[in-house]
Amino acid sequence: MDIENCTVFTDFILLGLSGRQDVQQGLFVLFLLVYGITVIANLGMILLISIDPRLHTPMYYFLSNLSFCDVCYSSSVSPKMLADFLSEQKKIAYNLCVVQMFFFGAFVAVECFMLSVMAYDRYVAICNPLLYSVIMSRRVCIQLVATAYTVGFMDTTIFTYFTTLFSFCNSNIINHFFCDFPQLLALSTSDTTTTEITLTVSCSCVVGCNVIIVLLSYIYIITTILRMKSGAGRHNAFSTCASHLTAVAIFYGTLFFMYFQPSSSYSMDTDKVTSLFYAVVIPMLNPLIYSLRNKDVKGALKKAFGTKLCIG
Repeated sequence: MDIENCTVFTDFILLGLSGRQDVQQGLFVLFLLVYGITVIANLGMILLISIDPRLHTPMYYFLSNLSFCDVCYSSSVSPKMLADFLSEQKKIAYNLCVVQMFFFGAFVAVECFMLSVMAYDRYVAICNPLLYSVIMSRRVCIQLVATAYTVGFMDTTIFTYFTTLFSFCNSNIINHFFCDFPQLLALSTSDTTTTEITLTVSCSCVVGCNVIIVLLSYIYIITTILRMKSGAGRHNAFSTCASHLTAVAIFYGTLFFMYFQPSSSYSMDTDKVTSLFYAVVIPMLNPLIYSLRNKDVKGALKKAFGTKLCIG
């Protein structure tokens, strides 16, 4: 399109989840509760891990970073979504749209890597227990986390930069409740073929590599557990992986359904519901999964609240 005939939009309009005001008020209350639980549960998990010496291990160091990612990528979407429930005009400035898209994409990518790192940690703990303290040293743990953040942010920076080069001439209406790469690509009047191919290849590589790491880790873990002669040993080994495996199944199950479903079965309503679960609900579920199914975390919670009550 001729640049001279292009209308320059300074903001976008988000259609959100529903156009009915009475429904939006109900959704506001519901998702305000969800977001509140998300922030309190994840920040509580980080605080609990930091103050309890028994949780100063590689597994809980990674878990605290996972909780941090959950808070960050939920916070990149939820506050604006909640504000839009109470607003008639659901506008978002172009620059804020790009910022939201960047931070959401970056922390989701980091979470992918963190889940893989946690799977590798469980592999070392179960398959090489005698070398665990050597392999998963403090330096190695910091390097793994730093790599996850670096790669996640670099990957998202590239696509965010490409997005800033696009023209949006025909419409500024986004049929979604937040700014995401697919929606802006669909709205752009520029030739996005190269970017779409690059995005698909990059996402496939990132997700594919992380899925392979998780699968290989658990293949070795399950093989090692099945070779154990002690029933109690097998139970303890499975229990240490149950929370992580549950979180991985929910995260990647939603991810594959959202981005890899057949185009023939695609619908915007389904995409919104899946995105809602992915961006808002999963960050709330992760700390609950790890606290409800983990004896160490439950013990630390009892100790923390018991100490508080005694002091009170």
